[in-house]
This record gives sequence, structure tokens and C-alpha cells, in this order.
Amino acid sequence: MPLVRIDLRKGKDAEYRERVGQAVQDALAGVGVPSDDRFQVIQEHDEAGLVFDPGYLGIARTDDFIAIQITWSEGRSLEQKRALYRAIAVGLHAQVGLRPEDVFINLVEVKKENWSFGNGEAQYAP
Repeated sequence: MPLVRIDLRKGKDAEYRERVGQAVQDALAGVGVPSDDRFQVIQEHDEAGLVFDPGYLGIARTDDFIAIQITWSEGRSLEQKRALYRAIAVGLHAQVGLRPEDVFINLVEVKKENWSFGNGEAQYAP
């Protein structure tokens, strides 16, 4: 049930974007998300449209920086979240050669009742 938003700088080809999306999906599957539960928005930005600090917290970032925001239902453990962060960074490095330093991840947790997958219904509401 995650909704994944992936933001990156313009200039990457369609294969790169597909491989990035697949690496994130594979990492989600590794923490229990069904493999066919894939909802992603991948958007490219020019330099002014994707702003980041190149040295925040002592992490050296380059223009290959990718911001990944995952909205999913609450309830996963800190260990699962850490495993997800690591799997995404490792997967992106393996798939497209992205440096782990250039991978920014933000999780947004919501209650299950805050989803509608279609038909104007709250499929997971009690």
C-alpha cells in the first residue's frame, strides 16, 4: 500500500528511471510489501526545482541526489525501517551505480483508513 515519490535531476533516461523504481520496489518487498503493490510517481527537476544541502550532517551529496518519499501505513518496527533504508541504498547502487550518500529517504506513516485504492472506497478501513 505504499505510495512512493521519487524526485531526481533531469537528464536520466527512461531505463535509469525504471531501474530506480524497481530497486525501491524490491526493497519494499524485502520488508513485506506485496510485489504487485506498486504505486510510484517519478519526477525529474531542473537544478532550481530540486534543492538540497550538499553537506548536511557531514554527508557529501552530488547532483545525482535522489529524494524518495514513501507514504505507507503505520505499524512497522524501527528495525524494518532501517532494513528498508539500507536495502534502497544498496539496491540503487547495484542497479544504477548511485552512491549511498546521494539517497535521501523520508517515510510518512498514515492510518490504514487514510487510503482509497479506487471506487471511492476506503478498502482498509475497519
